[in-house]
Amino acid sequence: MQVWRGLRACALGLGLTLLGAMALALPPRPALADDLAAFNAAVERAAAHNRVALGYLRTDSIDLAVIELERMQAAWGELVTRFGKTPPDALRDNPLFVETMVDVPTKIVGTMLVMEMGRTDLARAALQEIRETLSRMRRASGIVVLADCVLDANAAMAAFFKFDEAPPDWDKPQAVAGFEATATTLAEVMRRCDSLADAQVRQQPEFRRLIDGTLASLAFVPQAVARRDADLIHRLVGELRAFDNLLVFRYG
Repeated sequence: MQVWRGLRACALGLGLTLLGAMALALPPRPALADDLAAFNAAVERAAAHNRVALGYLRTDSIDLAVIELERMQAAWGELVTRFGKTPPDALRDNPLFVETMVDVPTKIVGTMLVMEMGRTDLARAALQEIRETLSRMRRASGIVVLADCVLDANAAMAAFFKFDEAPPDWDKPQAVAGFEATATTLAEVMRRCDSLADAQVRQQPEFRRLIDGTLASLAFVPQAVARRDADLIHRLVGELRAFDNLLVFRYG
């Protein structure tokens, strides 16, 4: 059964590769003014399945993750069909465009195969790499969307989380200043994510809870410093980890 599912994943990957080759062979079509918005929307449709698959892998729900990755393959195939030959103007001269078009389906197939081996850790790493690959491509053309800012937020969160196991040395002003700066950086990134979200997303109760909740937690940092309170830092990290996971699951 596992062998069959592995072969099935390879077949799906081959099908997507052929689909991509067909799309790249199509004659170019004129670029449209709204092509970038349409391209970003198409990437988001594929990325949404990547996020859900990541969520399932956190609980080792492999079968459900496979379903999401199959849906992601289909969404990526539609993207390649539409944009593989003629990318939006903003990406036309981007050296990472073709690389990304090929790399993403390859990583999807590879993820399915390692899941068949029970290596959900490798699968999560591969899906995280897809997030980073997409972000690198966009940033190379000066394009930044909410998902890219969420990546930045994840990095800023990780920097703050380090103070859970190793609180700042309260007797060293430089160490305390570093802790405060890390909190300030995270707050700035979260505000930038808020500004990058479109009006509809910005008004969603869940999005507001993640942005406003993170900022509310960080508002306790001065209190932790004044009290030299490592236990408060630990509680704040616990709150922020929950926000961090939900940010990835919904908007990363």
